[in-house]
This record gives sequence, C-alpha cells and structure tokens, in this order.
Amino acid sequence: MADSRRLALLIDGDNAQASLLEQMIAEANKYGVVTIRRVYGDWTEPEMKSWKAALHSNALQPIQQFRYTIGKNATDSAMIIDAMDILYTAGVDGFCLISSDSDYTRLATRIREKNLFVMGIGKTNTPRSFVNACDVFVYTENLAVEQPALPAQPASVKNGKQSAAAAEEAAALSVESLFQTAFDQAAQDDTGWALLSAVGSKLRQLDPAFDSRTYGFRTLSLLINAHPDVFEVRHKKSGDQSGIFYARLKDAGRLRTIKRK
Repeated sequence: MADSRRLALLIDGDNAQASLLEQMIAEANKYGVVTIRRVYGDWTEPEMKSWKAALHSNALQPIQQFRYTIGKNATDSAMIIDAMDILYTAGVDGFCLISSDSDYTRLATRIREKNLFVMGIGKTNTPRSFVNACDVFVYTENLAVEQPALPAQPASVKNGKQSAAAAEEAAALSVESLFQTAFDQAAQDDTGWALLSAVGSKLRQLDPAFDSRTYGFRTLSLLINAHPDVFEVRHKKSGDQSGIFYARLKDAGRLRTIKRK
C-alpha cells in the first residue's frame, strides 16, 4: 500500500528551495510515511542559511559536506553514498530525491532495480534522464503558492530564438500523444472506455512528471471534466459515495485544446 511505504527523504541543499520545504514534504507524504529526513550541503556557506530555520520545525537532519575543490559539488557524492547505505540497511520502501541535478539519474535507476519506489522533486529544467528514472516526478513550480507559468516544451529554434507558436504547437502535440497513448493502454475494450484511475496510472507511467497542476487543475478528474469537448465521462455508482468514474476520448484531434498554464 502506498500510504504505508517508509520513505527516505534526501535533499540536495545546494540544488533545492528551502522556501518550498513544507510543500515538498507534504507531496512526499502522499506516497508514504517519511521516516528519514536529511538535507545535504556545506553549512559553512551563506546560501545554506535559508535551510537552518527549517531544520527543527521539520525534523530535518543536516549533513555537512565540505567543498574540497572549487567548481565541484561534493554534496552529490555524499548524498549518493548515504542513499546506498540506507538502501541496504534501513529497510525503507522507497526514496524521495529532491534535486534538479542529472547526477542522481543512476541513483534513481539503481534504487528501482531493487524494486523500491523512487520519487523525484525538482525544477522544470531538470534533465529528462533524471525525470524518467523516477516512478513519480513533481515540478517545484507546481508546488509554489503562486504558481508561475511553466515553460513550453522544446521546439524548433530559429536564429537562436524559439518561436512562441512553434513552442505552443510542440506542447500540444506532446499532450495529444500522451493522452492518446494512455487511453489506448487503459481502455478495457474497443469502445475506448477506461477507468479514470487507470488512465492516471498510465499517464504517470508514460511520463513520470505528468501532473494535472501543470495544466491548471488540482486533480486529473477536474482536468478531464473541464474539457467536455474532448472527454466523455461516465459515473458508475458503487458501495461507497464516490463510485467509479470512466472516461474516453471523443476526438483525439481536439486534445490540442489542453494547454499548459
């Protein structure tokens, strides 16, 4: 069960935002119980001051790592070594790695090879290799109280500048392909109907960074219901109050109306 997972929360203090700590912990708690909480960095450096106020109130353990060489980040190595120790000795069921650094790609892959859950939290500029190495990846821009607009997906570049229209088109194509594939895989028969929960699982499998908040909606069901021209929803009553929700695509070509914020 996801809610009974024991998670190790490891934060790259050089590469994460202390101001979003409470939101990041809350996000991790959606996938399990955080039993280990550590923040790594060189605490003699002034940029680590923002973390100090959050240590006691959030039960974080600071891990000191001096920078032995200018331009080299020793924090990554310390965090990776600790993660491997925890993997084999602490009996956790998963990890939450908070960083936007691609150096943690192999660590995430290694943890998953041990059949453990891996969650990543980082900025939207996090390299895709790290994002795809995780079971779930959450962008910090979606956790901010005042959420800034996310950058569009990469598109064609002309004279060193990306066309806004091309970027919008690329993002729309990405959404179209993602939802179409998710529904195809989740559909229970040739009618195209699929459990909404199954669609959500497939979206995460296809893109660990998929998040309905990226498109301006708190949940997938709100996103689906906000586009009746694209999705058809069916509610089947069951023993509980919520019942079971099914959905299917009306017209794949109209998926282009779903846009990032």
